[in-house]
Amino acid sequence: MIVLYHCMSARSFRPLWMLEELGVPYELRMLPFPPRVLKPEYLETNPLGTIPLLLDGDSRLTESSACCQYLAVRHSPRALNVEPDEPGFADYLNFLHFGEATLTFPQTLLLRYGQFEPPERRQPQVVEDYAKWFLARLRTLEPRLEKSSYLAADRFTAADISVGYALMLAQTLKLNDRFKPSVAAYWQRLQQREAFGRALKSQAQAAKAQGLDPKPAA
Repeated sequence: MIVLYHCMSARSFRPLWMLEELGVPYELRMLPFPPRVLKPEYLETNPLGTIPLLLDGDSRLTESSACCQYLAVRHSPRALNVEPDEPGFADYLNFLHFGEATLTFPQTLLLRYGQFEPPERRQPQVVEDYAKWFLARLRTLEPRLEKSSYLAADRFTAADISVGYALMLAQTLKLNDRFKPSVAAYWQRLQQREAFGRALKSQAQAAKAQGLDPKPAA
């Protein structure tokens, strides 16, 4: 069985959402955030101390977008995955990695310097600058979403999960009121997916069962 190490609503929500979309059995092991500080023994399992960690037999993945790509290729060819011979393959790969490398990166700085650092180390200017950075990069989605419901191959794919998580985090950071109409409508569509709701419920139930606070860290 696939094992996923996860913190509430962190990057590891991407593979959790993927698993729910796929209907693949999995074991969810919850950790406090940040696990390398609050659960130091986790370093014996993952020396990086980061989440996600997805285990599937001998396979180990620690990058959230790579987890999504791995699961899509193995369990959902020509559905949540886009194959090389399909129109939209390049868009699929681009947006699959855009969600993490371009959209989530600046949000981590908002979290660190707006919430996680002690008050004397917080940097409001950094928070504002990287909020603008995030919103500027988000404009990449607007013309595409004005013409299509999803980002690649005219269907919901792992790329939408990758970008969708960045929008979920943006809502936590209260940036969603600055979404343009096409992006806001897209985010609403994603939240209406049954698997998205199941993933939210799964993490909350697992956190409670494993003695952790079911509220997101951010």
